[in-house]
Amino acid sequence: MTHGQNPGSDLEFRILGPTEMWAAGVRIPLTAAKQRTVLAALLISPGRFVSDAWLSELLWDSAPPATGTAQLYTYISRLRRICGPELRLVRKHRGYHLLLGAAWFDWEVFQQLAEQGRDDLLNGRYAEAAGCLETALDLWNGPALSDVTEFLARAELPALEESRLTVVENRIEADLALGRHSRALPELTRLVAEHPARESLRGHLMTALYRCDRQMDALRVYEQGRRVLQQELGVAPGPALRELHRAVLLEELAAPVAAERLTAGDGAAPSPWTGLVPAMLPTDTTDFVGRESELAEVLGGLRGSGGATRGVALVGAAGSGKTALAVRAGHACRDDFRQGQLYIDLRREDGRPKNPLDVLGSFLRALIPVRGRLPETLDERAQLYRSVLSRRRVLVVLDNAADDRQVRPLLASGEGCRMLITSRCPLASLEGIRAVPVGRLDDEAARQLIVSVVGHARPEAEPEATRRLVELCDGLPLALRICAARLAARPQWPVARLVDRLDLGQGRLDEWSEGSLDLRTALRTSVLQLEPTLRPVLRALARAKSGPFTAAEAAELLRWSEERTQAALDALAEVWLLEVDTAHGVGTASYAYRCSPLVRLLAR
Repeated sequence: MTHGQNPGSDLEFRILGPTEMWAAGVRIPLTAAKQRTVLAALLISPGRFVSDAWLSELLWDSAPPATGTAQLYTYISRLRRICGPELRLVRKHRGYHLLLGAAWFDWEVFQQLAEQGRDDLLNGRYAEAAGCLETALDLWNGPALSDVTEFLARAELPALEESRLTVVENRIEADLALGRHSRALPELTRLVAEHPARESLRGHLMTALYRCDRQMDALRVYEQGRRVLQQELGVAPGPALRELHRAVLLEELAAPVAAERLTAGDGAAPSPWTGLVPAMLPTDTTDFVGRESELAEVLGGLRGSGGATRGVALVGAAGSGKTALAVRAGHACRDDFRQGQLYIDLRREDGRPKNPLDVLGSFLRALIPVRGRLPETLDERAQLYRSVLSRRRVLVVLDNAADDRQVRPLLASGEGCRMLITSRCPLASLEGIRAVPVGRLDDEAARQLIVSVVGHARPEAEPEATRRLVELCDGLPLALRICAARLAARPQWPVARLVDRLDLGQGRLDEWSEGSLDLRTALRTSVLQLEPTLRPVLRALARAKSGPFTAAEAAELLRWSEERTQAALDALAEVWLLEVDTAHGVGTASYAYRCSPLVRLLAR
């Protein structure tokens, strides 16, 4: 039986999909479209009275056949015979009157559920409203009136579809009040594309996007709607949508009214973390080379007891191997943190930073795997997180941190806990976090990395080509690993062939990609995170002649003042897109900068 069905009824009628009639659980065949049209018209008409003239128009539009009256009488007679005594179909005032009695009718039940759900919504009973409205929508088995004449569908379908869409809007409103914005996003995106001028749906989509930390996308959805309304209807958005736009723009949109409870009912599956100690570190790299001094410094910071140091930040350029070093260090001291090792990549696949609120949610579910409600605000989750870790010895690894604001709520303050962070930013403002720079590999370590992936034979047979390959990769581990992977995947290639492709194809960035390894993406993410005013500076410097340059030389190239140029160069150096040339005396007035060959390649 369908949701909302009356279990005491033997007779059922359905129009929210194919027009159907059921008796005692058995479907009654209605083979003729006009037969179905007469039944649907009688069912859907208010008061159940339908005139002969209206039935004739629904069957044949404005051109009924000469035998139309006789045919209509035949359809009515067949319905009486099929329905039996449970259904009263009486002749009245040159028309027919249908009395359903105890029969179940899906459209009638839908309207009752829609009204109840709307009442629950208005009175703040959001969970009840969402459930009731979802039950109403479950009654639809496809487009309503899908197998009747086009004349009936044209007359009645718009009202039915409007009712369905209103229930969808109300159900989504309840879901958003319960904090289910992530779940609602795909459906809302589709609905707004189907109904671009429907402002309530567009407002719901803006709300869902904003609560998923996609403020710019929410503003873009508003602007698209404004253009649609102006171009198609010549009107501006209504006051409700304008007010919502203002709240999103000023970051004043309220949190969900009643966030969804995570408490599971009887019989629900337990948390998958139950009985487990979090061990989230990624697999260690088997061909890790070099970094002996950096690894020793990191392990010293993580294993030290007490003192001012509570963790280590590995800072360096994109592709410099910070993540590999962090994972190696985490595995090396895993036994020092037997109560858990937490790990998360703080950067989304599209390069945007993850929300600390969501990160804390995932950590807390692993640390306290019970079916219960998590706090709704960032401050409350951070307080709970610190309390849980206050008496534990746990290693927390935060990979690809965007800045100190993202990291600060995730810092573990427990005496026995340690933080290991990787970032392209200095993170100098984080108290108790020691910065360990991760630079480029020296030539010998770079060669070892290639040999660890490719084997000894080809590098030993082609020492000069291997030396040139190391030079082209500029000591950057990601670039070295990509080149080694390309050689390993092509055993027929000599090293010199890859070197020639890199030498002759400096403009072809696809040479720096292999499988999931992609130097372009890593470098481009760094560039896209720059302030817009710094991007043309980097492009100009990358296109200039190679070699170190001073701030005065850069100022002449940019046609800026030396003070303004110095600030831009320092900002680029902070995120490792420029390097300070130590050969020119760091800390003196004569120090210079260097733009690496790979950054030059990306900028060109």
